Amino acid sequence: MATQECAMHVKMMPEFQKSSVRIRNPTRVEEILCGLIKGGAAKLQIITDFDMTLSRFSYNGKRCPTCHNVIDYCKLVSDDCRQKLLQLKEKYYAIEIDPHMTVEDKFPYMVEWYTKSHGLLVEQGIPKAKIQEVVAESDIMLKEGYENFFDKLHQRDIPMFIFSAGIGDVLEEVIRQAGVYHSNVKVVSNFMDFDDNGVLKGFKGELIHVFNKHDGALKNTEYFNQLKDSSNIILLGDSQGDLRMADGVSNVDNILKIGYLNDRVDELLDKYMDSYDIVLVKEESLELANSILQKIL
Repeated sequence: MATQECAMHVKMMPEFQKSSVRIRNPTRVEEILCGLIKGGAAKLQIITDFDMTLSRFSYNGKRCPTCHNVIDYCKLVSDDCRQKLLQLKEKYYAIEIDPHMTVEDKFPYMVEWYTKSHGLLVEQGIPKAKIQEVVAESDIMLKEGYENFFDKLHQRDIPMFIFSAGIGDVLEEVIRQAGVYHSNVKVVSNFMDFDDNGVLKGFKGELIHVFNKHDGALKNTEYFNQLKDSSNIILLGDSQGDLRMADGVSNVDNILKIGYLNDRVDELLDKYMDSYDIVLVKEESLELANSILQKIL
């Protein structure tokens, strides 16, 4: 009876009726949601991408920057360097979203793209002291409803793992300036490495790009092991690579995968609907995630 009631609630949720919400298998989604609701806050953890997932893809018809773009387009970067970064983006982004290439085929191109881009940024000698200002002046924005999302998770002490192929220093500054960098948030990303004078000299650790999050997730098994009771997961992402972000979690009872499809909808919708439980098409809010949290809590 409980499961039936739970399923009815899900069908009645107005957020699921929006035209941006696409679900291939509603019955399966209801089963997962019932498991999440039953487990409550005590069993829940969030694993999420950042760029174009927690942050907006566009605002008022204008593209919003990613963490990398914030640096690429800032005043600390020369016009020549910016031009080179743009050329790299034009070449490699087409490969990243090419529906006819496998993830394995794309892998070396992503390493090439990030390595070259990071190398160009190092040549610019970016000072650590300017990151705060650069973020404040940029057009990067979190999705509508972000305060509710971050604050609710913090209030109930629900762990939030932000896993980003972006630039960690920028990401942390964005959520800090938005007032939502709470103690329950852990960020894994590409962090800048500064010399003794606070000037960018490289990037720390192993490169995280959009398609190697599986490896990054496995490297964070220690973090996930501390949360072994948090066996219910809501995963949020915007690419096929994000589907592997929970691979480091050994104990999974229920996982709900929500995918934001921001670009090339006609080409990619089928693929997204095959791999994500819920696909949100050109959706710039966290409304659905917030309404699901509301039910669980």
